[in-house]
Formats: sequence, structure tokens, C-alpha cells
Amino acid sequence: MPLENPFDFIVLGGGSAGYAAARTAHSLGMSVAVVDGAAELGGLCILRGCMPSKTLIESADRNLTLRRAAEFGLVASPGAPDIRAIRDRKRALIADFAGYRRGQLEDGRFTLLRGRGVFKDARTLVVSPLDGAPAFEVAGRSFCIATGSVVNVPDVPGLREAGFWTSDDVLDAEELPGSFLVLGGGAIALEMAHYLEGMDRRVTVLQRGPGFLSGLDPECGETVRKAYEARGITCRLGARLLRVERAAEGAKRVVFEQGGHELGAAAEEVLVALGRSPAVEGLGLEAAGVALHGKKIAVTGTMQTSQPHIFAAGDVCSPLDVVHVAIQQGEAAARNARRVLQGGQGLESVDYRLLLFGVFSHPQVAAAGQSEAALARAGIPFVSASYPFDDHGKSMCMGETEGFVKMLAHRETGEILGASVAGPHATELIHEVVAAMHHRCTVREFVRIPHYHPTLSEIWTYPAEECAELLDPSAA
Repeated sequence: MPLENPFDFIVLGGGSAGYAAARTAHSLGMSVAVVDGAAELGGLCILRGCMPSKTLIESADRNLTLRRAAEFGLVASPGAPDIRAIRDRKRALIADFAGYRRGQLEDGRFTLLRGRGVFKDARTLVVSPLDGAPAFEVAGRSFCIATGSVVNVPDVPGLREAGFWTSDDVLDAEELPGSFLVLGGGAIALEMAHYLEGMDRRVTVLQRGPGFLSGLDPECGETVRKAYEARGITCRLGARLLRVERAAEGAKRVVFEQGGHELGAAAEEVLVALGRSPAVEGLGLEAAGVALHGKKIAVTGTMQTSQPHIFAAGDVCSPLDVVHVAIQQGEAAARNARRVLQGGQGLESVDYRLLLFGVFSHPQVAAAGQSEAALARAGIPFVSASYPFDDHGKSMCMGETEGFVKMLAHRETGEILGASVAGPHATELIHEVVAAMHHRCTVREFVRIPHYHPTLSEIWTYPAEECAELLDPSAA
């Protein structure tokens, strides 16, 4: 089915970034095609990422509550978790979410091409339909590459021979082995470790770096480590993977170096949770003249690649692989594509100032803006203050006292530059500070905002007050 007339805008990928780009372009009056070669429409977040993982994690959270019933004067006798029932609940929810996205992609606003698209040149795609029909060419005046990411599997000797699970396997399993070795110390690893232990499985986490969540303030990862070890999760930090072996009775053994010694840990299954890699393989980027920066597509702040009419959005290019940033990038890419087609004036750049990030571990972790290390590297004068949950009334009533909140402010202006929280409902609590930062609120303005008592939210007032006291006397 050759398509002779060029589309104004062709999007590769129908996930969060791709759909955001397509609907924005359509709203601007552009003719739009979406090329999606996945077996199922919906994108990573809906099918194998955010939504299914949080559905399972909710079951783990509820089981932790049941374990602690006696602490609150209650009687509960939890049995073994029903993994199949948990999986089936997840499937039902995800089918609903995916069906809604499928309906959005098929509602007639776009030409939806179900097949794999490969660049023939900078203006032409070759689309190979999923149904086996002959490949055909489609031309575009501008493009947005939003093909997402794939599981990152390390090249560890023996790993593939021994076999392993990824988060995809965990998210759709109707049975779980009794023990896991989790490889990684980032968000995926910590969320999966929380879920598995919450399902009463024995878990060991092997992390190569000195701490968890290396991109955040070190206290965040340390809070999670202490909490996990208190739950019985074994945490091995500074563990350099050497090889994976088959062990006795079908178990698997990971051999690693730690502190100059060769050590080993065994479990029934190995879970590879070392992040994801951009899905750029086989897109014909070289034929299109699209350059890479490392493994990701190189883009400017306007989301343009090395070809000014070809844009990218989401995990293929983002400095932070999260949905709200992918949507922001996709929308900006579409608006800028229209401007390029109209002469290229007034292109907008994506603002990464807030850098909102969350981890659904237990305790949860969230951050916004800059970390202390980033501010120090940039030479920005700042003050910081933190406050612990174990001295906060509402969290003490809840029995959720692990963790802290931290706020960072410009030493001279008082503007809030960053915040982090490790503790109860962290991924919800961070939004109060994000809203304040969006409006460039100062810590002195923040402390004047009323906070209801007793609530978790009021804990932010304590570091804000301390930061205000630490400002330069000349600060406005």
C-alpha cells in the first residue's frame, strides 16, 4: 500500500512520547502518521512498565500492612500470596488501560501503520507490516522517533546459559520461585525487590556501585538499604559481577567480587534489573543521517536530532527515562516540527529544571530539581536542611518512620532549587515542592503557606524554615 503524498509529521512508536507527539501535531492541523511495530499497542508504561509494576507493588504494600497488624492492635492471619490472582488483577487493569490507548490511536485522527518502520533516507520510511503484507514506503516532511527502550542485559559470562528473568517475566508470572538474586541498584531493581519480598520470597540485591539510586542524594539509597535489610533482604553493595553458574538442585549462583574477595550467592532465579537501553537498533538511523550520543539519539534542547526535521522523544534520547518527561518532549517535538515546516522561527526548548523522579520502593523515594552534588559541580551557592520522619507526629502515628525530607535553596535568592524525600508516600509528597518550584517559590514564601496538622505534608515546613534561617542576610 504505497502512500504517495508525504505526511507533515510521522511518528515512530505509539507509546507515551509518540502518542503525545501525534495528538499535539494533529491539534496543530498537521497530517500525521503513527508507525508502531509492537505486537500490542500501548507502549512500555502501560504494558510492561509503570502501570503493571505499580499494580503488583500495591499488593506487596498491602501484605506488609498485614504483617504489622499486631503493632496496631489488630488481628490478621495472612496466608501465602496468591500470585495468579495478583497477576490476573494486573492483566484486567492493563487490558483496560491498553484498550483506551488503542482507541486513541485508532480514532481516525492519525493514519496508524501497524508495522516496523526503517529509514530509507532522511525523508522516507520503509514499513514492513506486522501481518506479513509486502513492505511499502511512506514519505514525511518531518518525523519524531519515539521507539522507547528495551531491557538492558549485561554481558556477564554464563548469564545467558544459566537463564534469567527480567521485570517483564516478574510482571506476568502466575508463580514465583522461592528466592531471587536481583542484579541492579536502581529504580527497577529496588521496586522488583520490594515486590518479591512482599510476596514472601527471599531476596538478595547485588549492586556494583557503593550505594543504591546513584543519581540521587546518597541518603536516599542508604535509607532504602537500611529498610530492606530490616525486612530481611540481603544487600550486597560494591559487588562486581564475575560470572553466573548453575548450582545444586537447579539453583543459580552469581559469583562477584566485593572488597577484593571473590564471593558467591545462590537462589532459584536471577532477576536482571540493570535498567533499559534505547530501542534504536534497526531503525536505519545512519541512512537518515541521525547521530547517536553514546547509546541514545543525540538531540538538542528543541528535541531536534542531527537532522533538523527529524525529532526524538522519550527513552531513545531523554536524560531521564520517565513518562511525564517523555510526554513533555513529544509535545515540544510536534510544536517545533510545525515551526520548522513554517520556516524554523521561534523554536522552544524543553525545560528540565524540575527533573521530577520517583521510586516505588518501600519506603518510597522521590526527588525534584537539583541534588547537592549537582549544585556543587555547577558552582551554585546553596543551603540545605533535612528533617527525619521518626520525629514527625503524623508519620509516627502511621508507624512509618523510616526516612527524611531534604530541601535545597539558593543561598542568595532563597529560591527552592531541589528537594528529596525517602519515606511514606514520597512519590505523592514531592509534588508540593514541585508546584512551589514551578512558580520559583523561595523558602521564605514556602513557610508562609498554611499546612494542615497533623499531616505528612507539613514535614516540608521544617527544612524550609531552617533553609530560610541559613540564607545570606542580604537575601530578599
